[in-house]
Amino acid sequence: MKAIELSFTEKQAKLELNHEVDLPKRTENQLLIKVEAAAINRTDLMAKETGKLPKGSSILGVEVSGIVIESDSELFPQGSRVMGLVNGGGYAEYAVMNIGNAMPLSEQLTFEEGAAIPEVFLTAYQTLFLLGELKSTESVLIHAGASGVGTAAIQLVKQLTSAKIFVTAGTPEKLEFCRSLGADILINYKEEAFPQIVQKETEGKGVDLILDFVGASYWESNLASIAYDGRLILIGILGGSLVKEVNLMTLLEKRITVKGTMLTPRSDAYKAELTKEFLRKTTKLFESGQLKPIVDSVFLLENVEAAHQYMLENKNKGKIILKINE
Repeated sequence: MKAIELSFTEKQAKLELNHEVDLPKRTENQLLIKVEAAAINRTDLMAKETGKLPKGSSILGVEVSGIVIESDSELFPQGSRVMGLVNGGGYAEYAVMNIGNAMPLSEQLTFEEGAAIPEVFLTAYQTLFLLGELKSTESVLIHAGASGVGTAAIQLVKQLTSAKIFVTAGTPEKLEFCRSLGADILINYKEEAFPQIVQKETEGKGVDLILDFVGASYWESNLASIAYDGRLILIGILGGSLVKEVNLMTLLEKRITVKGTMLTPRSDAYKAELTKEFLRKTTKLFESGQLKPIVDSVFLLENVEAAHQYMLENKNKGKIILKINE
C-alpha cells in the first residue's frame, strides 16, 4: 500500500510517500479499514517536531474515515462506512481501528466530512463536559474559535446547553464564521484585550470555563477572565509551555481548577468509553444537521507537507483533510 512515512535525517523531520508499505495486521477487536480520508491535527505537527510518534507508528494520522474490509464485528461488518480514532497510521491506504473507537458514518456525510469529526469533536466533548463540567447556566470562553476543536466546541455548547459562548480568533472572517456556528461574543485577540471584553460582558463576574490552546502567553489574561470557582482546561501550548513568576494566590482566591489534557495518549479503554457517550449524545444531532463537520480544505495525500504548512500558518477555519486517492 502507499503511505506517508515520517523519518528523521540529522534531526530534520521528513515526510515521504512510500508505495511499498506492508498492510497493517488486524488483531482481535480491531477493524481493517480501507482509508478514504484522514485529517491533519496539531498532534501530527508535534510528532514531527519532537519525534514522539503516536504509539510508535512511523505513519502519522490519528483519525480516518473509510470502508471496513476485514471484521469480526456484527456492529461493523465488511463493507461498513466508518470513521474514528486510530493509534497512528492514518496517512495511508489502509489502517487498523479498535472496534471501540469506530463510529458509523452515515450516507449523508462524505468521507472527507467523516474524517473531520472524531478527534476534534471527541476532544471538544470531553473538554467541555467530562473535564470542564459545563452547565447550561454558565459561560465558556473558547480560544482559537475557528480551529477544528474550536468549531466543534462552539456547536456542542450551542446544541447541548444554553451556556453563553465567548470566542477569540485573529480575523474578522474567522469571527463571523464562529458567529454562524453559534458564538455569542466575538473577540479579535489581535485588536482587543479579551479579559476586558469578558469582564464587561459578564458584569465583572468572569467566565465559568475556559478552553485554552495557547498556554503560557495567555496565563495572566485567562486568570483575569475566569470567574470564582472557574475551570481552566489546557489543551495546547501554541503560546509556550513555561509560565514565569506564577502567583498561586490568584488560584487560591478564585478557587480555580486547572486541568491539562491530550486525547491521543489516552488509553484505548478511555477512548472507547468517550466514543460511546459521544455517540449517545450526538448521533441524532449529526443526522439532523444540527451538528456538522467543518471541512476547510482537502489536500491529496502526496501534498501532505503543504497541508501541514497550511495548519502551521493558522489559515484554516475548521479541518484540513487528506484525500487518500484521487
